[in-house]
Amino acid sequence: MTSTGMGKNLKAELKRLIEVEKSGLPPDGGVDFNRLIFAASPYLLQHAENRVEWFEWSDEAFARARNENKPVFLSIGYATCHWCHVMERESFEDREVAEVLNRNFIAIKVDREERPDIDDLYMAAAHMMTGSGGWPLNLFLTPDKKPFYASSYIPRTARHGMAGIIEIMEKIADIWDTRRDSVESTSDAVMKELAAIAEPVPAPLSGGDVFAAAFRQLEMLYDSKFSGFGPAPRFPRPLIISFLIRYSARKGNTAALAMAEDTLLAMRNGGIYDHLGFGFHRYSVDKKWLVPHFEKMLYDQAMLALAYIDAFKFVRNPSYADMAKEIFGYVLREMTSPGGGFYSAEDADLEGVEGKYYVWTPGEIEEVLGEDDGKIFCTLYGVTRDGNFEGENILHLRQSVDKFAESGGTDPSVLTAQLESWRKLLLSRRDERIKPLRDEKILASWNGLMIVALARGFAVTDDFHYLDAARGALDFIKKQMITPEGRLLHSNYLGQSGVPAFLEDYSFLVWGLLELYEATLEPQYLDDAMSFSKETLRLFVDEENFGLFDSGSDVENVLIRKKSALDGVMPSGNSVAAMNFLKIGKITKKPGYVEEGGGILRSLMGNLLEQPIGYLNSLAALDYLDGPDLDITVAGEIADPESKEMLTSIRKRYIPGLTLRIRVPGEERGDYKRVDGKTALYVCTQLSCLPPVTGYAPLESLLDELLP
Repeated sequence: MTSTGMGKNLKAELKRLIEVEKSGLPPDGGVDFNRLIFAASPYLLQHAENRVEWFEWSDEAFARARNENKPVFLSIGYATCHWCHVMERESFEDREVAEVLNRNFIAIKVDREERPDIDDLYMAAAHMMTGSGGWPLNLFLTPDKKPFYASSYIPRTARHGMAGIIEIMEKIADIWDTRRDSVESTSDAVMKELAAIAEPVPAPLSGGDVFAAAFRQLEMLYDSKFSGFGPAPRFPRPLIISFLIRYSARKGNTAALAMAEDTLLAMRNGGIYDHLGFGFHRYSVDKKWLVPHFEKMLYDQAMLALAYIDAFKFVRNPSYADMAKEIFGYVLREMTSPGGGFYSAEDADLEGVEGKYYVWTPGEIEEVLGEDDGKIFCTLYGVTRDGNFEGENILHLRQSVDKFAESGGTDPSVLTAQLESWRKLLLSRRDERIKPLRDEKILASWNGLMIVALARGFAVTDDFHYLDAARGALDFIKKQMITPEGRLLHSNYLGQSGVPAFLEDYSFLVWGLLELYEATLEPQYLDDAMSFSKETLRLFVDEENFGLFDSGSDVENVLIRKKSALDGVMPSGNSVAAMNFLKIGKITKKPGYVEEGGGILRSLMGNLLEQPIGYLNSLAALDYLDGPDLDITVAGEIADPESKEMLTSIRKRYIPGLTLRIRVPGEERGDYKRVDGKTALYVCTQLSCLPPVTGYAPLESLLDELLP
């Protein structure tokens, strides 16, 4: 296994640092610590005993750099980052490295999850300067925050063609002292390029051709042998899956659906999936989805659950719903705080070894299950004496359970029941191991995504555990992460909330509220979505152009006020905001919201036309704006059994153009009212509005007629 140096129990170390009595410590941390001992971030606390004299990102740090005429060493990472752990132990705990760093630079440490604005800007700079990026992200800056050198992980000593950190620091210090003009020239050139990409390129809205262009690009990237997109390392790309399902539904394209389903199945069977405790690891280092980078991120669970739910709704295969349920089971069991908010991540490392918590030997499995059952389990899950990961084994399904059962002459249902029993036994044994560090930071943005997934999960399963969990997270945010003045905050850790929320926080939270409204038709969720959307405009709007800035008008902006539009593993704040405004506008029939959503899409349309697969969530919003729609108004009491039955019929279907609203008694108007005292559904398409429908069977027949 890959060792990160002297093994540490990161969970125990962090707990110890949290419990340090800090009231008597001097501002610089004193003899035993540095300034990060006062930080409200688990990642920064992990570095509080480094020999490096770290600062948090602050005016004080940059003022010190100016006063001492030193460049800034900026290091960005996060609490569950494997290579961040490696670099800390190799370099930041090393006396010689610290001496060189402290003598020549002002050192600043940033948690990229706490300050995504800083990370986004300097990651873009790193890509410009080096053509790549990753964490830890290390940069050298002028005292006015301009970058002039960037790298990801830097080894302690030179190896594999990479210079060591001391060598790099000494060269940078010499260039700073002797060739300041070169530093200024480089930093000015980087700033010019950053300014050029900070604003997306607008263009008129375009429809069908760009959807087809995105699909063609994905076809070219698709790996038909192992299923997935692009080279290794291979990340789950849930927005690609959701786009392919949408494209298949809109165009009747069976190839798009096959690519989506094959990828969902390959990920589910691969080592990237935790077959005992459920949930997905962050990515696979190979194309086969076998060897994961073992950390687990909350946003991956949310986005992948949504992709599996999309597949379930479109093809009606219950195994996809079961996958979403497994993901939810993991999140509710391992990632939910006592107050209801969802934690951010679980670490890949345990005691300095990546993956130690998750891997098995045949002997360990046979000890738990017995020799005969253990051998069956090992055969199915690819567990061998030689191992598939540094002498041990990552569990993965070598073939489907049904095929394996048939090949052994066993009833698949019997084997499935056995596997569930074996899974619980092995999970119980695994739980006896020391667990990896859990980053218990609660982020408004990622919690918003999880609320979206759970609300949609409730809508298709009628499992109130998911609705309760979504509501619990929303209540946590409302109680703990909003100031008395109504300003949403980005991060909560150990009961303390801070950092003014960014666009993605507001956008993802509004998305969650709209999903809760659609799942329950309780008007308060729509009211809250409208309220937060108005705040979004107040804080992030560009007064001169459409599109929304990433950071608010009421906070410090690092160097450039950016408008991020690229959709990656998570969608961009702008693309989600566009969809939110469109949905609110269609639900409320207020055209101003629709105009705002369309304006956001126009603000980034030039980028989308140039590289469609980088803007798949914006394409979804564009499809919702212009594509075939289905507008349904419920007239009646939501608690009526007939209302629930009819709504279940709607929610379990894949309807990408759905607009759903309710008119309860007392709000009924002449155009929306119950029929003969019964709940009535008023269904309109782009072509016409149909007579009101009452009863489950007539609604099913109508939806069968209208939908593919």
